[in-house]
Amino acid sequence: MNETLKKKRLATVWLGGCSGCHMSLLDIDEALIALVDRVDLVYGPLVDAKEYPEDVDICLVEGAVTNVENLELARHIRTNTRTVVSFGDCAVTGNVTSMRNRIPISDLLNAVYHEASAPIGVEALKVLPALLKKVIPLHQAIRVDLFLPGCPPGSERITAALNALLDETELDLQPHMRTFG
Repeated sequence: MNETLKKKRLATVWLGGCSGCHMSLLDIDEALIALVDRVDLVYGPLVDAKEYPEDVDICLVEGAVTNVENLELARHIRTNTRTVVSFGDCAVTGNVTSMRNRIPISDLLNAVYHEASAPIGVEALKVLPALLKKVIPLHQAIRVDLFLPGCPPGSERITAALNALLDETELDLQPHMRTFG
């Protein structure tokens, strides 16, 4: 296959967040059809891959880095991906996910696992990944190549970013697409 026609390997990852960015990705409607001709979706919540692959061209990372598992995955992504996109306000700034930074971890775990009206139980703490002391945006864990703000980013913004990445051109967001929220 001609190198210029070769499909790019696209991955998506959901760290600490609500999955709204992935839902917005699905909302790009007709652009999804065009995307199918240009990418192979090799990893993410929309595919059955269990391990993050090597040699990924573009990865959209949604959510903040909240625990040791997120941090390890972020580092693995950076090692195996040419272009890492901080996808949405949680990945870009920490946003809502980082609101837990005001609560000491021991107080948080006690409230959720011991004192809640329907406590989850301490058994869960044995299998859950350890929380980081503070929730951090993606760029504080790894080098990020592109920041795509929005909560979630709108379909027009996502389409513009993906097209620029796939065309290997500079992303030129219109003023109305540069805002957070």
